[in-house]
Amino acid sequence: MSAPSESPTAPARALPLSLRRLALLLGGLAMFGPFSIDTIFPAFPVMGAELGADKLAMQQTISVYLVAYALMSVVHGPLSDAIGRRKVILGGLGVFTLASAACALSEQLSTLLFFRAIQGLSAGVGLIVGRAVIRDLLHGDDAQRLMSQVMMIFGIAPAIAPVIGGWILGWAHWPAIFWFLVGFSVLLWIAVAAGLPETHPPQARLSLKPKRLLRDYVAIWLNPRFQRLTAVGAFNFGALFLYIGSAPAFVLDILKLSEREFAWFFVPTIGGMVLGSFASGRAAGKIGGDRLVGIGFAFCALAIALNLGYNLLAPAPQVPWAVLPMCILAFGIALVFPIVTLSILDMYPHQRGSASSLQAFGGLVVNAVLAGVISPLVSGSAIVLAIVSSALTAAAWGFWCWEAWVSRSGRCARVPEDAPVIEPQDSL
Repeated sequence: MSAPSESPTAPARALPLSLRRLALLLGGLAMFGPFSIDTIFPAFPVMGAELGADKLAMQQTISVYLVAYALMSVVHGPLSDAIGRRKVILGGLGVFTLASAACALSEQLSTLLFFRAIQGLSAGVGLIVGRAVIRDLLHGDDAQRLMSQVMMIFGIAPAIAPVIGGWILGWAHWPAIFWFLVGFSVLLWIAVAAGLPETHPPQARLSLKPKRLLRDYVAIWLNPRFQRLTAVGAFNFGALFLYIGSAPAFVLDILKLSEREFAWFFVPTIGGMVLGSFASGRAAGKIGGDRLVGIGFAFCALAIALNLGYNLLAPAPQVPWAVLPMCILAFGIALVFPIVTLSILDMYPHQRGSASSLQAFGGLVVNAVLAGVISPLVSGSAIVLAIVSSALTAAAWGFWCWEAWVSRSGRCARVPEDAPVIEPQDSL
């Protein structure tokens, strides 16, 4: 398997703004999804007491968000292929802003869950469409560098979100956290409106006919190579997301920390992801994609060994040792993810939005199951959490080995012959 390379069918366009500004903007767009999940973690006990909800019920504020996010993720990409990236991003930000305000005004758990679902329906535009924007503008090593820079900025969100949530909770009631999300999304809307031109021109747009969309989705989803690469990304990140989704139990119950001490878990973990993203960007053009993924999985294996060993031997998990493996795991994931994502987008140069949507859908389904089903079952035990996380990493490594074997044997091509290709004249 090779590193992302330039597609002859989709020439790069002139950059509409500097790479640094573009990275900041796309990173900010990717951040508001994680902000929606992690900022409310410190408020779980207070919200549960006020809304009459136990820990399992409060966990559903995460799972309902992720289920809605996953369901709508299959729409964001093809919609941006049909009407343009900019319109979809602005529309999604607008809906997210209104849903966040409604969450702040909710007085019952059922109402809060409903508007959390609306948040989830709109939150995917930044991450999903943003990936397509990167590939619209850049190819090969340049795309890997920008993807890594965006991941560095994106990685800051889970680290600072619970800290911000704890600070807000220290001086205001829990609805203020959702008002913070309102303000953040408004600022993003203004930044996109003022600073992000359209990167998907009308002549390259595709039809949004339901029959054609369904046919194309089925063809992409049934492509074995797409399935393998999507599984690599989903299970590899899932090993870390299991801890993120279990953060309230892991931080408050297992590590015995307070609501204002979530930073002990999130800062080292996301610090590892930021460092890994930086390393991935620096390695672009110097280290081949296959080798970089191998290095990333080597760090993941080291994290597994340390995590299992520590939790088997330690009488009670404590910081910083209990979170050190998460830092190393995040570093490895950040090396793997850009290569896998760009490889998927390069498979379908005419339908990057659709490919990005389906990749996100696969990952989000895994995350929703982990947050809503697996996490409540395993988050009471540090060693069980470590075992399940290790199994997810092992599954990702297995799919990568399978993909590498198929590629070496010549049984797959970068763009399959049966891949749906729609010519520009079929555009709206």
